[in-house]
Amino acid sequence: MEKIKKVFWETVRKFSAVNFLFLLAAGVINAIGVTLFIAPVQLYDSGISGTSILLSQLTPDTFSLSFFLVVLNIPLFLFGLRRQGAIFSVYAIFTVCVYAGCAFLITDVLPIDVSFASPLAGTDLFLCALFGGIISGIGSGMAIRHGGAMDGMEVVAVVFAKPLGGSVGTFMLVYNVLLYIICGIVMKSWILPLYSIVTYAAGSRTVDFIVDGLDSAKSAMIITTQPKEIGKAVSDEFGTGLTIIDAHGYYSNSPKTILYVVVNRFQIVKIKALVKKIDPNAYVTITPVSDLLHGSVENG
Repeated sequence: MEKIKKVFWETVRKFSAVNFLFLLAAGVINAIGVTLFIAPVQLYDSGISGTSILLSQLTPDTFSLSFFLVVLNIPLFLFGLRRQGAIFSVYAIFTVCVYAGCAFLITDVLPIDVSFASPLAGTDLFLCALFGGIISGIGSGMAIRHGGAMDGMEVVAVVFAKPLGGSVGTFMLVYNVLLYIICGIVMKSWILPLYSIVTYAAGSRTVDFIVDGLDSAKSAMIITTQPKEIGKAVSDEFGTGLTIIDAHGYYSNSPKTILYVVVNRFQIVKIKALVKKIDPNAYVTITPVSDLLHGSVENG
């Protein structure tokens, strides 16, 4: 019993109050995007959120959007408990509950006049799809960035995508395409499901932007036989450090050096020109850096 208590309190101490605050904001933002821009004009979000919108349209008013969000999402998060861990599951369930609670507040308790809150509703489906996707994408991205999730289907994708021979992104794409096809068949109209693709695309890009970070950086790996000259030129030009890695060629077995440096996208052209000028035979790879975590160890 003492061991269980110890494990429990060790787990509790790993939770972050800051994360809970951001997850609270994420749930509220996502609810605003879905209930004020997407659902009122019968567009469909992606994943479980989109499935919940469809089911709420097909069932009596008693079974609202918020009801299906909780009923469908929480079992999926619990299903992924062992794979994703207790902390993620608690964060995710908390986020979904906030999302569902705010959706219920907006649509059933207040309710907010959609024509007032979203004057574009009913007049411009494209803008509703675009801004609904962006706003809900901000909420979903914030949830992922702070340790949670807004959609239980992503947990299912993590568990089953690899055994099925695909990626998480492919799994979600297939699920959403099937969802939109079903929506078109059930509603006997393809206009709204097709506009929903705009919502999905806008939301996905926004999630990537939020999760990957605001730093638009690139990493350069320079394989050269003149590391000192190139290292000095890059450091003098950009005022940045480099990491030096000893290496050797596979076929020639000759000694080489790899220089690793992170720069912004505007410096890429200049760094390639510098390398080419000093060592025309250098091999350079440029890779996007999705996020930067600046620790205490200096690069270089």
